[in-house]
Order: sequence, then structure tokens, then C-alpha cells
Amino acid sequence: MVGYLGMNNQKPRCARGVACSTAVLVAWFGLVSTLGCGKGSSATGAQPQGPQAVPVKIQVAVAAPVKDTTEYVATLKSRDSTAIMPQVEGYITQIFVHSGDRVSPTTPLMQIDQSKQQATVRSQEDAHAAQLANLKYAQQQYDRINQLFQSGVSSRQEYDEAKTALDAAQAQLRSLDAQVTEQKVQLRYYRVSSSTSGIVGDIPVRVGDRVTNTTLLTTVDKPGSLEAYVYVPVERSTQLRMNLPVQIVDGAGNVIADSRITFISPAVDTTTQSILAKATIANNQDKLRNAQFIRARIVWGSRNQPLVPVLAVSRIGGQYFAFIAEDQDGKLVAHQKPLKVGEMVGNDYVVLEGIKPGDKIVVSGTQFLADGTPLSPQG
Repeated sequence: MVGYLGMNNQKPRCARGVACSTAVLVAWFGLVSTLGCGKGSSATGAQPQGPQAVPVKIQVAVAAPVKDTTEYVATLKSRDSTAIMPQVEGYITQIFVHSGDRVSPTTPLMQIDQSKQQATVRSQEDAHAAQLANLKYAQQQYDRINQLFQSGVSSRQEYDEAKTALDAAQAQLRSLDAQVTEQKVQLRYYRVSSSTSGIVGDIPVRVGDRVTNTTLLTTVDKPGSLEAYVYVPVERSTQLRMNLPVQIVDGAGNVIADSRITFISPAVDTTTQSILAKATIANNQDKLRNAQFIRARIVWGSRNQPLVPVLAVSRIGGQYFAFIAEDQDGKLVAHQKPLKVGEMVGNDYVVLEGIKPGDKIVVSGTQFLADGTPLSPQG
């Protein structure tokens, strides 16, 4: 009885404990269900995130003094180069020198066949001798007639005829004497000699070639200064002036000689519509050669232009582009801009159009960018 009553006393407490546990479990599952539903609705209603910012390096464009220059193809001509041409026509019988030989004035260079001229000289000398004999006869006749005329035996007409014949013979002799001298001088031209000292250039003719007075036999060049012949388009003629700096550059753009304009042609070349300008080049180390084509850079002046690193510039279809970082809604984004660039200065392009000083230029990571890409400046 006691035990039964004890059990009865415990049962209500147990029933109440079970009821409490059940309530706790129901509350727990309700919370979990609520959290699960909340998580699902949150994932379903989330806004999509935009593209991530690309880490790049940015450089501010700064204007720097840049030389305003233009390059032209120029020709070098020696100030001490002599073109050797014959003064007579004929066949070359002998060449006394070789290319590269050093010669002095009057050094024989070539021999032209002179047999025909020698025959002409002999003929003139024979005619001179014959006329000399005629002169002697005319002189004798004049002396005889003059004595008779003085004695009154000969008439005035006979005296005048003798005097005229003597004068004609003397004039004819002087003419033949001049012709003989001329032909002898002409004979000397068949041996071509150097008119100056220097180095023999190329010899394009050979023994047996027939030459005329317009045939170039060779050149004699004296090492020394050269002249650069620069043909400047008429459009820039107003900017041409004496003493403008001129730079001679090699294929890599390195300056190998400096000079200034020393001559400006007053006339325009009608064929090329250009103006000839000359600049004297000191060729102290013999790096340049006569008749060589070179690149001449005329420095018109200097101006301030923005510089852009070469790595920041891309070329598409012949057009240059660069990415500029601009503020948009408080963020930096990339915008691609077309450029007009000039020559290179070191590792930079001179920008003529498209970028102004103060613009923020993207100098790294450009291969990952598109117009409007967010940017994350680094460094």
C-alpha cells in the first residue's frame, strides 16, 4: 500500500517531466525549421555580386620637355671628292692605279688610245712646215719687189700684191702654229691624271672600254668632312632656318654625329616639291662614307608632352591604345583610350593626342582589362 502510494506519488511528477520534455523538443524543432527556412529564403533572395577588381599599377601622366624632331633620308656627299672624267674620247689602253691607292696631283691614272691624235699632230706639224716654206718664199718675193719698187722699176700694184701675199703667209703660219699647239695639248689629255691628292675610289671601266667626256672613270676622295643633303617637304619650309640642329642617327636611333643647317636652297625642287638643306658633318672617325644614305633628324625645337611607358600601350589594327583609371561611383574603373604617339624617348612613348597630364595610366595587368573593369591599385 505504501509502495503503491509512493508510485502514485511519483507518476504525476514523471508525467509532468515528459510533458515538459515534449514541449522543449517541439520548441527546438520549430527553431531549427525556422532557421532552415530563413536560410533558404536568404540564399534565394541574395543580390548577385559584381566583377572583382583587378590589381594593377597606376602611374600619373606627367608632361616632360620633348624635342620636336623629324627624320628624313639624306645623302652624304664629300666636300673633297673629285670625279675623274676624260676630256677626250677613245679606248682605254692602260690603267695605272687600283681602287684604294693614294695619289697626288698629276699622278697618271689611265691611258686612252692616242694613235689617232698623234697622227693629227703630225699632220698639223707637216702643214706648219709647208706653210713655213711658203712664208719664206713670200718673204723673198716681197724683198725683191720692194727693191725694184724703191728703184722705180716695179709698179705700186706689184708691190702691194707682194706685201699682201707676205701678210697672208704670216697669218696662215700663225694659225697653223696655234693649231699644232692645240693638238699637242689635246694629245696630253689622252693620259688621264689626278687633279688632286686623295684615295682612288671605284674604277668602273676596264681596259678596252670606249669612253667619252661624260664617262666616270673613277673618283679621288680626300678623307674629311661631309655634307648631308636633306630634302625637306615644302610644308615645313616656313620652319627652316639657318643653324637648326641636325642629328645623324643610325638604324637603332643612336646619334652618331651632330651638326647644324649651313645652307637652305632658295628654290623648290619641282620634281619632289622639297627644299634642299645642307649640314656639314665632321667625319673624324671615318664612320660615314661618301654617297651614303643616312637618317638625318632635324630638331625644330622642344615642347612639353605627356610620356607613356611602352608596356602600357597596346596596338590593335594599327591604332595605339592605353587604359586610363577613372573614378566612377567612388570606384576606379578602366577606360580604353586611343592614342596618337610620336617617337620613343627611352622606354616611353611621346603622346601627341589622347592623354593629358594628370591622367592615371594603367601600366600593368592590361592584358586582363576590358573597358569598365574595376581596378584595385597596387603599390
